[in-house]
Amino acid sequence: MLYIVLLHYPVYNREGRIVTTSIANMDIHDIARLAKTYAAKGFYIVNPIQEQRNLAREIIGHWREGYGANHNKFRQAAFELVKIKESLQAVLTDVAAESGIVPKIVVTGANLSGDLLGFAELRQMLKNSKLPYLLVFGTGSGMAAEVIRLADHKLAPIKGHENYNHLAVRSAVAIVLDRVKSV
Repeated sequence: MLYIVLLHYPVYNREGRIVTTSIANMDIHDIARLAKTYAAKGFYIVNPIQEQRNLAREIIGHWREGYGANHNKFRQAAFELVKIKESLQAVLTDVAAESGIVPKIVVTGANLSGDLLGFAELRQMLKNSKLPYLLVFGTGSGMAAEVIRLADHKLAPIKGHENYNHLAVRSAVAIVLDRVKSV
């Protein structure tokens, strides 16, 4: 069971300070569609700011029940997977309540090092296990060290053809899901 988590707090800004980033409309749209395409069990957006969560609820509501639901049934189906939480702990609690098992946390990031899990290894773990896994993507300039310390696994970074590695989070989600969920 794979769940996708888009973490807006705690993440770093360019100066290395812990901040909360803003929810982006396109991230919700694109990652919800990716989650549906690659059969994720759910897609969580984590942001501690009530106004940001309200904005996300408004966007999601448009596609679940509003005009968008009638206009585009494919998008409506993808948006059914989206949940909004105020913290990563709230996501852990929600998934544990739903599945009956505390999920394993797999963090992603462009600068992760140390003992790294490969894409093929994660694919096998998902295939051979009934455990729920949270695949956590950070926004801003990467997730805070406190989140990385909580992780059961660190996924190897996406490597391009040169040293440049500055993908939009929705692009990173697409690449990782394709590598992890494809045959």
